[in-house]
Amino acid sequence: MLRKFIVILFFISAVSFSQNSQLADNYFRKGEYEKATTLYKQLYKKNKVRRDYFKKLLSCYQLTENFESASTLLNNHQKEFPKQVNIIIEIGYNLQLQHQQEKAIPFYEKALQIVESNSHSGYLIGRTFQENHLLDYALKAYKKAMELNPDLNYDAYIAFIYGEKADIENMFDAYLNMVEKNENFYPTVQRYAGMFITDDSENANNILFRKLILKRLQKNPNNSWNKLLSWLYMQQKDYNNALIQEIALYKRDLEDLSRIADLGDVAFNNKDYETSKAGFTYILENTQDSNLILNTHLYLLEIAIATASSKKEYENVEQQFLQLFTTYGNGSATLNLKVLYANFLAFKKNKPDQAITILKEILTDAGSQFQYGTVKLKLGDILVYTNKFNRALINYSQVQTHLKNSTLAQTARFKVAQTSYFKGDFKWALTQLKVLKKSTSQLIANDALDLSLLISDNIVGDTIHDALKTYANAELLAFQNKNKQAIDTLSIVLEKFKGRSIEDEALFKQAELFTIIKKYKSAENNYLRVIELQKDGILVDDAYFNLANLYENKFNNIEKAKEMYQKIIFEFPSSIYLVDARKRFRKLRGDKIK
Repeated sequence: MLRKFIVILFFISAVSFSQNSQLADNYFRKGEYEKATTLYKQLYKKNKVRRDYFKKLLSCYQLTENFESASTLLNNHQKEFPKQVNIIIEIGYNLQLQHQQEKAIPFYEKALQIVESNSHSGYLIGRTFQENHLLDYALKAYKKAMELNPDLNYDAYIAFIYGEKADIENMFDAYLNMVEKNENFYPTVQRYAGMFITDDSENANNILFRKLILKRLQKNPNNSWNKLLSWLYMQQKDYNNALIQEIALYKRDLEDLSRIADLGDVAFNNKDYETSKAGFTYILENTQDSNLILNTHLYLLEIAIATASSKKEYENVEQQFLQLFTTYGNGSATLNLKVLYANFLAFKKNKPDQAITILKEILTDAGSQFQYGTVKLKLGDILVYTNKFNRALINYSQVQTHLKNSTLAQTARFKVAQTSYFKGDFKWALTQLKVLKKSTSQLIANDALDLSLLISDNIVGDTIHDALKTYANAELLAFQNKNKQAIDTLSIVLEKFKGRSIEDEALFKQAELFTIIKKYKSAENNYLRVIELQKDGILVDDAYFNLANLYENKFNNIEKAKEMYQKIIFEFPSSIYLVDARKRFRKLRGDKIK
């Protein structure tokens, strides 16, 4: 019974001690140092070996300018723990806070001498200097310890200090030293160096980082340098140069093509079809893995579909599909190929019935819930294409039910919202979109936010929602590749609902469709009207960027293109097009882009 009582008493005491610690920390964070001092005194008295209690109590004295108590604490602690060599730095810093710099320096120098005699003390001394913002002394301590003992590695701390000092070059060098000593530090360096890198290749930090890596690569070819260069180019969306590095890596080891495949996928999703094609073509030329070959053909087909613009090219794509079915058969291995083929038949060949038949047949071949969900999603898309909305919604809902919380389920929810929007059921669409705005997939979250804003902005004050219903119908027609009908429907919106909030959306959407059917002059007029309609509207920077593309690539009017890019650079500093606008403007101006 006594033993049980002692255990209970000990437990209560531990809980109380923990609560006091949390309360003291809370007071300290809030700047209530007098209250924190009282609690830290108790905590320190009970557990003097806890460095955090000692340091917080010392800080409380110093922050309230009670330097006499701070000095007493330091002297008593040093007597009780003479082997804690970092205390001499604290004594020096306490003097410095009292504007006695000359008296403080000898203590700092003494701490550095301790590192000379014992390199392993370098961490504690360096860290104490660092905690007290004595960054130059911290650098000396870390560097001296590493010089005396090459087995020690304080490069991460050194890099952090240089970062605090805004000495970016030395910071990058320290991070690269980490990789040079141990390639396992590559992800760490990528994470922390990435905080100073942007997606602009002409950013000073990007240029500096690239130069430092290239300098090391020239002296000592190392996989990590190629990986870091590839990563840097990827941040800058310079996928071609990233591919050059990945191919160099593969040639050195001849082990794994997955990095090239990943790069090809990213390039494809960012519509750099040329680099994506080059990457996947390289894979085909260097692998005997049948699964990888088939997956690579899938990407190459998607690229061919995305870049095809003539009947002959589409016929060539279909022949490639048929050839692959002949080679790989019609089993579960070609399920993804069949899904892509069904999509091609419906949206490019206008053969939705044939596509639906194929998808229904391959549902039985699905080897996993994920494959089943993929087929169901595509089936839903093609049912929307044929105006069978209710059947489409059933398919999407089944994916949501069977694959809860997955990315596929979130995609299905978005498609439910989009289909409801096409039908004119705006309230139900908003209900679905509200959930999706917090999606783990950034792409889905962004799409959900865009559609939610479109609906919300255009149902206020319009009880029958005529304007939005007509616009949604135009978007459905565009989804169904009925571009001319969509353009005509948008013309009705512009004529019938002129002055409504939907007007700029209709002008912009119509301009995009004009571009697809190669009516570039009409597209130009629409974009100019968007700009005139609302100088600070959310679509204005999009309009300027698309205009610049038209002038540069369709009208060959370089001066006008430069003018549009400049508009984005100087008037829309937060635009998502800012980096691309700068790059393209510099290129058109004739700058040498490295």
